[in-house]
Amino acid sequence: MATITEYYPQSVSHPGTTLAEILSEKLMGAKEFAVRTGKPEKTISDVLNGKSGITPEMGILFEQVLKIPAHFWINRQRTYDEYLARVAYQKTIDEGVEWSKIFPYAKMATLGWVEPTSKKEVKVINLFEYFEVSNTKGYYDYYYNQKLLVNFRISLKENENAGAISAWLRQGEIQAKAYRVSEFNKKNLLEILPKLKNIMVTQPNDFFSKIQALCSYAGVKVVHTPCLPKAPIHGSTRWLVDAPLIQLSGRYKRNDIFWFTFFHEIGHILLHGKKYISIENIEYDGENQIYENEANEFSADLLLTKDQEIEITSNRNLRENDVIRYAEKFKTHPAIIIGRLQHLELIPFGLGNNLFNPIDFGL
Repeated sequence: MATITEYYPQSVSHPGTTLAEILSEKLMGAKEFAVRTGKPEKTISDVLNGKSGITPEMGILFEQVLKIPAHFWINRQRTYDEYLARVAYQKTIDEGVEWSKIFPYAKMATLGWVEPTSKKEVKVINLFEYFEVSNTKGYYDYYYNQKLLVNFRISLKENENAGAISAWLRQGEIQAKAYRVSEFNKKNLLEILPKLKNIMVTQPNDFFSKIQALCSYAGVKVVHTPCLPKAPIHGSTRWLVDAPLIQLSGRYKRNDIFWFTFFHEIGHILLHGKKYISIENIEYDGENQIYENEANEFSADLLLTKDQEIEITSNRNLRENDVIRYAEKFKTHPAIIIGRLQHLELIPFGLGNNLFNPIDFGL
């Protein structure tokens, strides 16, 4: 993270001030210096008065007359120019103060995504760095106005929680850059589905690292990103460069919801390719809703087929022991069955809740 002093430098004088001091020490007037350097007197006068800068060509000439290296003058001018640019950038930072309020900065800092601070200006600078933008326009063009369709094909413009959602999505991108995977291979992804389902059934303590390793083999990145306030997202799928990314929050920390979301995201990768971005728990319409329904069907059928569901629901006196028996028969988890029956409103919510397992990422 950059420090505030990098953006708020101490006052830097124009290099003409230094030139004036040196000429004074040498008892040399502006007219004489102009003659000796072969530059117009007005040019030298403008430099001395801070109206004009010292060019590299002038730096060479100054070196010959004053015996002070050209790089000194060039660096002096560059430092001054940067100072002016940062002073001008202060307006951009001031304009970003109100913008920064749309993000749950305190929670982001707690999670280590940004540096903790109570200074408004520093929050703006840190958020610019977090999103890799130089101003609020860059942020809005990327997340609202869809200027970069190659990487981000949806707009959060109409979403009241856009700040928190975009911060959560951005963290997934940062996490995804941290590790490499094989080249994406659809055949390999289909091949590992039974293994992934078996991990769902047994859910060992290291289940998340296991699914990460398996998905890496197929060229899919999987990351866990904790929820943010006002970003009630279960998961998301999108392509970053040539690798699909599955980003999971583990919201509710209930295994049936987690695994349904996970296989739902895999469904998007297999069914909808690079051009579709999925963000769970966001309202969709039109073609997007069709894609979401298709991913839902893919996940539901993988976890428990329709025929299996019919066989279970035909049992009018279903007990917990029956659920466990069906789970073993159909090679799924009892929580999947209970969650399905609750979703279909065939059993009351609360019944069979002891069959759910908590999700602990162990990270």
